[in-house]
Amino acid sequence: MDFPIAVVLAAGKGTRMNSELPKVLFPVLGRPMIHFVLDALEQAGIERVLVVVGYRQDLVRQELEQRSGVEFVVQDKQLGTGHAVLVCRDALREHKGAVTVVTGDAPLLQGESISTLLRYFSEFRPACLLGTLKTPMPSGLGRILRDQTGEFVRIVEEKDATDGQRAITEVNMSTYVFDCQSLLKALDQLGNENRQSEYYITDCPGILKMGQQDVRALPVLKPYEGLGVNRIEDISAVEAEMTNLGY
Repeated sequence: MDFPIAVVLAAGKGTRMNSELPKVLFPVLGRPMIHFVLDALEQAGIERVLVVVGYRQDLVRQELEQRSGVEFVVQDKQLGTGHAVLVCRDALREHKGAVTVVTGDAPLLQGESISTLLRYFSEFRPACLLGTLKTPMPSGLGRILRDQTGEFVRIVEEKDATDGQRAITEVNMSTYVFDCQSLLKALDQLGNENRQSEYYITDCPGILKMGQQDVRALPVLKPYEGLGVNRIEDISAVEAEMTNLGY
């Protein structure tokens, strides 16, 4: 099996940040937040990272050009998270093994959590492994549906969930480890039949599951890893938590 690769989604503008600066470059504790994500991947032993760039890619490239193991893949049109991974197809085509997919706006992501997912993947070799979070406040996040035996069924987005499903406290945090070749096949089947006409990586686990592939969800993420940055006001909460953790 090849050494693990990671894909970091960093092409978006982050319109809710109300700034011309790419979202992943907003400073957290004085550093552009994407550096913390790359640090976590490095701590987990991932030496090759594909950073998907798009909006103001010149700034992102300039910021990361000194980091070893980083390659840039361009998403010319931001057509969703699934499309962002799809543009990495050529770079991933020959890879046999694990591909970790994360977002560049999750500065509290921990290398320990990625390592746990990679160890689990190495032992059981599922087609897809989701790193999930159990939280008493799941509002706004996709819920993880399981069957009566506890096996993963699919992700349901909050806007599509029933009242009962909204009560589920295990949520998707856009942290995945895929078998690379299984991922490429799932991407081929992605559709964009939604209000935004975009392709979503969140559909890939369900596609693999429907194809009788082994898809698992492991609630290994710590509560503070769920603190993302969606608006400028979120940065202070993230910084406070990072200070408490000794960053």
